[in-house]
Parts: sequence; C-alpha cells; structure tokens
Amino acid sequence: MSLLARVQACQRWQPEAYRPWIIDGQGMGYLRHELAERLKDFTNVFLVDDKAVRLAPGLADFESRTAAVDEVVQQLVAAGEIERWRGEFYAVTRRWGDPPLMILDRGAVPDFGVRGFGVHMNGYVERADGLHLWVGKRAMNKATAPGALDHLVAGGQPHGIGIRENLIKECAEEADIPRALAEQAEPAGAVCYRCERPEGLRDDVAFCYDLALPEDFEPNNTDGEVDSFSLWPIEEVVARMAATTDFKFNVNLVNIHFLVRRGLLTPDAPDYQAILEHFWLDEAPG
Repeated sequence: MSLLARVQACQRWQPEAYRPWIIDGQGMGYLRHELAERLKDFTNVFLVDDKAVRLAPGLADFESRTAAVDEVVQQLVAAGEIERWRGEFYAVTRRWGDPPLMILDRGAVPDFGVRGFGVHMNGYVERADGLHLWVGKRAMNKATAPGALDHLVAGGQPHGIGIRENLIKECAEEADIPRALAEQAEPAGAVCYRCERPEGLRDDVAFCYDLALPEDFEPNNTDGEVDSFSLWPIEEVVARMAATTDFKFNVNLVNIHFLVRRGLLTPDAPDYQAILEHFWLDEAPG
C-alpha cells in the first residue's frame, strides 16, 4: 500500500472498451461500446459507427443538442439503462471557461464519459501540536461512495454558476461555513483524473481550494450528505490514505496534492515524481 497506489487508482481505465463521442468535430466524451450500439436506435440524434459516436448533422447549436440528447437520456433512464436523471446539468466542454457545446444531465455524465468539473476544499487548522485536517464521513444514502471519508467541502460544478460561487454555496450546504469565512478559501490549482468507477467513466477536473480555519470552528452539515466531521492530525490522514481505501477515490488525489503544495511530501520521497505525473492529463477523445 502507498500514496502512489492511490493516485494510480485515479488513472485506471481501458480505452479499448470505449468509443469517442464527437460533437462538431471535437472529442467530448467516451462511450462504452454497449451504450454506443444502443444509441443506434436514436438515428435522429446519433450517428454511430465502429470508430465513434457523433451527433446528427441537424443538431448544430447548443439548444437543439441539449434538448435532443436529454430526451434520449430520459428514455434510457426510464428503461433502466442509465441509472438516474438528476435534473442538474453539467457543461459539455473539455476546458473550463470554453463555451459549452451543450449541457448534459449530471446523472448521465459518467455514461457519456464527459469531462466533469468540481470543487474540493481542504479545511485545515494550524495548532500548537501541528497541522490538522477536517475529515467528513459521507452519508450512507449517498449514491457514490456511501460512508467513505471525504473533504470538509466538495461538490460538482453545475452549468450556470461560477467556480468560486459554487464553492461558497457548497461551504454553506455541507459544513455551515459562513460566507465571510468561506470567501477566505485560497485557490490551489487543480488535479485531473480519468478512471472507471461503478457509475461509469469519471473524466474529471477537481479545482482545489485550501481554507485555514480557527481552532474553535465546528462544521455542521445542513444538506444531509455528511454523517459526521472529525479533526485529524495530518499524519493520521496520510497513514489512513496509504494503508486503506477508506477515503473516496478522488479525495485521496486532492489530499496528496495538498501534501505536495504544503511541502509535507517532498522530492526526497521515493515516489514523488511518479505521484506528480498522475496529477494531470489532457488527451481529448477522438
């Protein structure tokens, strides 16, 4: 067991099991061959061959693409072929800040292998006995990684809201952090990963934030997504990550990134360069 094993787990997938999803000549996602074959039934929306899946030529703008694909997604959800329809939409783009080509229901994002974006915040406390990190325990009714250990605050990035505003919203919902305190969170880069998960292919960018918290701060979950919070010495966080898979898979990656940027994981560590090489990837589908 090692920290390197945790970051390697975030980059594990089988490209040969997928076909690229092409929109307007650009690779936007990856579909399993089984789903690609199923989409042949929707000839007014998808053009499918052995190499790729493309949108029908008549779907040439944001609105028509969104409406047509969403109708298919809802049919597949009703048939039990996609797990759920969430009613929350993600931008379909490879790079945050680029105009999205359409939006896609969050529940279908892993099925279509579309790049997802999210915010992940490490809440830490500098105490006389060393650095401590707030650790959340996810509620058992969460669809993804129920009961796993998590950050103080993290969440997906919906279409139509800025990254920082989403972080502040998640701070209020997940840990009852007042806006004035949440606004002190410092952007600290990003990590990117692509891996196969039970929900599908996760091809995500996690924007990292750090927030220094006072010793008397006590988080309180307000949206029912976290069972409990605990303040851990950073050494305990590192030991648990290295020895177990108790932390949610992408939380491991962001936490290890935190260790690097805080100077707690240094170039003298045997796996240092190998770990850094797993923080970012950017090959587009196609």
